[in-house]
Amino acid sequence: MQKKVEIIAKTTEEALEEAVKKLHLSSDKIFINVLGELPEGLNCEALIDVNLTLEGKRYLENILKALNIGYQLEARSVGDSQIYFNIDSNENPLLIGVKGKTLDALQVLVRTLISTYTKDKIVTTLDIGAYKSNRAYQLEILATKTAKEVVKTKMSVKLKPMNSYERRIIHAKLSEWRDVYTESEGEGENRAIVIKPKNL
Repeated sequence: MQKKVEIIAKTTEEALEEAVKKLHLSSDKIFINVLGELPEGLNCEALIDVNLTLEGKRYLENILKALNIGYQLEARSVGDSQIYFNIDSNENPLLIGVKGKTLDALQVLVRTLISTYTKDKIVTTLDIGAYKSNRAYQLEILATKTAKEVVKTKMSVKLKPMNSYERRIIHAKLSEWRDVYTESEGEGENRAIVIKPKNL
């Protein structure tokens, strides 16, 4: 549900001015719904009136234009709870950054934007040049290969530190294995997955 506030004002124009201050948005993104009249004025409901997918797309386009980067940008929503953005540009390595850190930062920015408009939890995902899908495939291969090694040797193996997105891929891939289980150890950037044998 997109954010809203209730306002009592003498006119809808005054209600809109107050809503702009309270919601920290421009007036073109706010719709005023008059609920009724009170002795002190109009009882109004100020609703945020935006298309979340379109707003996120415009935001990312503005960043790419400011960087003077040629791009193709796909934006799509799945139901009311998921939004996907995919960028393909002539500067994919620059936008992805070392170990995907620039990509992660861009994703945080667009997630923060979406959260200013709605109270609902929207899963917002950004990929650039299929980096994440390729990385997910590589991590699944790593998980399977390492799990087989753990089963064979009966010894735990600690993987290199990964971000939470990458750790979730490993956990999910091995969640149904009967012979191994996974745990995350460490803090912050040093947090890593340990694949352990079951039934020691």
